[in-house]
Amino acid sequence: MHRFAAALAGFCLATAGATAVVAAGPATAAPACAVEYRVDQWQTGFTAEITVTNGATAFTSWALTWHYAGNQSVTSAWNATVRQSGTAVTAESLPYNASLPAGGSVSFGLQGTSTGPDPTDFALNGVACGDTAPPSTTLTTPTTPTTPTTSAPPPAGCADAAFCDDFEQQAGSAPAGRWTVGAANCQGTGTVTVDTAVAHSGTRSVKVTGGGGYCNHAFFGTGVPTAGVLYGRFWVRHTTALPAAHVTFMALRDTADGGRDLRAGGQNRALQWNRESDDATLPAQSPAGVAQSVPLPTGTWSCFEFAIDGAAGQLRTWLGSAEVPGLVVDGVPTPDVDQQWLARAWHPAVADLRLGWESYGTDADTLWFDDVAVGSSRIGC
Repeated sequence: MHRFAAALAGFCLATAGATAVVAAGPATAAPACAVEYRVDQWQTGFTAEITVTNGATAFTSWALTWHYAGNQSVTSAWNATVRQSGTAVTAESLPYNASLPAGGSVSFGLQGTSTGPDPTDFALNGVACGDTAPPSTTLTTPTTPTTPTTSAPPPAGCADAAFCDDFEQQAGSAPAGRWTVGAANCQGTGTVTVDTAVAHSGTRSVKVTGGGGYCNHAFFGTGVPTAGVLYGRFWVRHTTALPAAHVTFMALRDTADGGRDLRAGGQNRALQWNRESDDATLPAQSPAGVAQSVPLPTGTWSCFEFAIDGAAGQLRTWLGSAEVPGLVVDGVPTPDVDQQWLARAWHPAVADLRLGWESYGTDADTLWFDDVAVGSSRIGC
């Protein structure tokens, strides 16, 4: 069930069978903020994607507050630090998204238990979103449709994903909204742009021009739910075959491993996983191990899927819906595959998903990503 709510000029757009529209009269000042609160709800829990659009005052850091009227309890969050005390909730910026210019927007998400009405009393840095609203507003509520609407239908093949993005809503030159562009360690000539010339579905994808050399990292990323088994799916197209040297096209920050990355990419011209903390590889980089992986085809779209079970310390990988035997950690030691991986206990707790390019040699590549989905069950291609 999808619900949409927004706090704008002191009003909430409720979704109990209709979409409420706020029409403002002549204004003397802009609202302090506008909030889009989009919920995916089930019987015992929910996820919420929240987008805050700032008013006329620029901030170097931000905090959004609200109250829940039901029994909602936040259990995890991404792209913000979220704290709850009773019914009161505070979401605070992180270093990479703290700057919020006048008229700018930032997005974050959270997961919680129980259900209840959507919040309506949003305040940004202590100022209620309606405090500077125009003095004259009118509220109209259409009688149809009977289910909430969004600006575009969700992408096909999303199953029950916590989020699913085909980038068709991206209007700028770089991915925004839930996505943040950048690299944690160093950035050089690599670029991330929204591309309208190449797409797996629709008319848009995200293009990553990745340079050779360690400091040309280029990524776009978002937070992911941190509870239970994490399943991911995306379509990727790239230009240059995977090289002999180590490269990465996906990174996930592992909070149970000192914040180091769990990385998917390639080495010895085949797909591999790599653990940043100890450089363990999956499969082992022996001829027999590499033979149990597969290359990533060039010049065509490939469906890449993964499943990470942190509690069990297990990992699975599919390419084009076929499981890759050399990219599996299932608790049963497999020669030439997981001996490095099983050298120590591993129970990951990944907090984000970043797609892009890292090269630890001189290898460059151009990649496109589309139809990205993350959920608690396998999504499929």
